[in-house]
Amino acid sequence: ATVVASRFDDVIEAARAALASTRFRIYGNRDVAGVEVAGALKNIIALASGFVEGMGLGVNARAALLTRGMTEMARLGRELGAEERTFSGLSGIGDMIATCSSPLSRNFTVGMELGRGRSLDGILSGLGHVAEGVHTTRVVHRFAERRGIDAPITASVHGLLDGTLSAEQVVPALMTRDVGHE
Repeated sequence: ATVVASRFDDVIEAARAALASTRFRIYGNRDVAGVEVAGALKNIIALASGFVEGMGLGVNARAALLTRGMTEMARLGRELGAEERTFSGLSGIGDMIATCSSPLSRNFTVGMELGRGRSLDGILSGLGHVAEGVHTTRVVHRFAERRGIDAPITASVHGLLDGTLSAEQVVPALMTRDVGHE
């Protein structure tokens, strides 16, 4: 399944008519900003998810990360003009789950190798493809800092990528934050 985002229903219907089949379902969404933002932000969470996998922290840690990651994505998305409900659909949580758990995901793979202690430069030079989340993390981190948006997962991934946090420092940095209500 996929999501076609457009403010125009005829565009969504044209895409559906051209691409849909018994094995490929097309959903429409009028929240163009939300679909775009969710598609970018999920790559940051995929880096973090791969990191958790590479560190061997287990399923519960990944589940907590993905849940808090979705909250962070929606918070950032709101600031960028997205509708919060978009993040609970296919272009939000659906895409995030796929990207955050697939060994075919470049961002998940980069995060996993970082969690295993490899250097970012070494990982990227051997990857052969672009891991969009690396650049996205830097841009979103600056945006969140300028706007005063609480984005602890993005900040931790950014620290890991730029070398200000070691792999061993990332988990304590997240776990020693003040705990609020869910």
